[in-house]
Amino acid sequence: MVTRLVLGSGAVCQALVDRAVESGRSLHVVTDDAGRTDTLRGDNRKVTERDPADPEELEAAQPSAEVVFVGSDDPSRNAAIARAARTVYPGAMIVAYTGYRPTDADRRRIERHADRLIDPGAATASRVLDVVSGETGERTRKLRRTLRAVDGPIAVVAHDNPDPDAIASALALARLAGVIGVDAQACYYGEITHQENRALVNLLDLDLRQLDADDPDHLEEFAGFALVDHSRAGVNDQLPEDLPIDVVVDHHPPRGPVDAEFVDIRSTVGATSTLLTEYFAEFGVEIDETVATALLYGIRIDTWDFSREVALSDFEAAGTLVPHADVGLLERVESPSISGDTLETVAGAIRNREQKGSILTSFVGELSDRDALAQAADRLLDMEGVTTTVVFGLLDGVVYVSARAQGSELDLGETLRLAYNRIGSAGGHTDMAGAQIPVGMLATADEDGEATNDAIESVLRDRFFDALRERPFELPNEYLSAVSEFEFPLRSEDGHEDLAPEGSIEAGSGVASDRTPSNGERDGGDE
Repeated sequence: MVTRLVLGSGAVCQALVDRAVESGRSLHVVTDDAGRTDTLRGDNRKVTERDPADPEELEAAQPSAEVVFVGSDDPSRNAAIARAARTVYPGAMIVAYTGYRPTDADRRRIERHADRLIDPGAATASRVLDVVSGETGERTRKLRRTLRAVDGPIAVVAHDNPDPDAIASALALARLAGVIGVDAQACYYGEITHQENRALVNLLDLDLRQLDADDPDHLEEFAGFALVDHSRAGVNDQLPEDLPIDVVVDHHPPRGPVDAEFVDIRSTVGATSTLLTEYFAEFGVEIDETVATALLYGIRIDTWDFSREVALSDFEAAGTLVPHADVGLLERVESPSISGDTLETVAGAIRNREQKGSILTSFVGELSDRDALAQAADRLLDMEGVTTTVVFGLLDGVVYVSARAQGSELDLGETLRLAYNRIGSAGGHTDMAGAQIPVGMLATADEDGEATNDAIESVLRDRFFDALRERPFELPNEYLSAVSEFEFPLRSEDGHEDLAPEGSIEAGSGVASDRTPSNGERDGGDE
């Protein structure tokens, strides 16, 4: 039985299915738009050219389905498709997009046949009510108050070597601050080296400032500081650890105390860009094309095109953004040239690979581009019989680690923390993680006092496999989502800190995850 059936070929449909590759599952697209059939084709996807609003043609194209997504841009067309889908697949879960500018009658007709309705207009209307009297309203008002209370320009700082989600979130928060009369600048430390990240910045001509940590006066012009896509100063950024922070907006569970005047950390969504999209609606601000395009790309990258750690909020945010975004430009962003350095790193990882069972490790030596390391980990995961890859490389006296997994019960994030947090910083997700370790912490010096590559490689591999043997206790995701915000104290309204629950354990330094889709590293760095 087909796990997912997509009916129609609108802009939202295109954004949702483009490059969707789901391990062990298939995707079937049924559309009568002959002009889009070729662009919708891809791995693990079948495309059939038939009328999805005709029950007989629909059943002929696909006799049964478990989950159905209705994705035309035309509201009346979606109503007809949803009705046909319910006739042919009475027991399926039907998720329907309302289309662009639906009437109330359109919504009612679609909702009559759908289990879930993705309706940006209705979502915005419901938020308006919440803005007046609910939790969302209080959160929005507090963000406004916090931004306006800063007496001078605000630096909105993404994590080091920012990925698309961090770039878009910084840009969006700076834009929101400007709307309410507060001067703000999107900033970052490190480099934007991944070719797709550079293409995003260059093609959209994004206004980002690269901060120089070596300049002792580089922060003096700013009166306030906001963090996006990470939550603590000095952890995965080069800000002073004791710097007072005004605003934090993030979707990663905190792994240490978060101290800021305003904190919005929601680990139930797949991207920080989703939270910023919601704030535009809550502030009553229309999203311009540049910000919408960046936010849509940020959501797609952090959720692997809506295939991992994705929530209904991420779909709703994408539905809100697509009518405003330049989807054609994103196609150009996703087709940049690959540098020779990246190809050499991937080739080195293949040459130097060692495999134990389904786990493959590789040490590539010196790096010229740290983003290439994660692209190598992605490529090695495509090899037959491999479910886990761990790739190591050296740059400026630091060992960087990128790890990937698919079809494995291993929790990579917890395993890398267990292996490397005592000598560096590590973090990530079940199937994607990274680490950074100063070479001096490895105690691998030869008789001349220099660390040898062979010794570094041996220590790194030994620690990883030792951690595998210890296999950390793994809590169910549902439990982690429920308790993550209570593991560490957050600043309360009166400025005092609430105590963490008795018996809670601080899980090390915690840095943002090395989170990228399988076609390459896009976040600019491992956490």
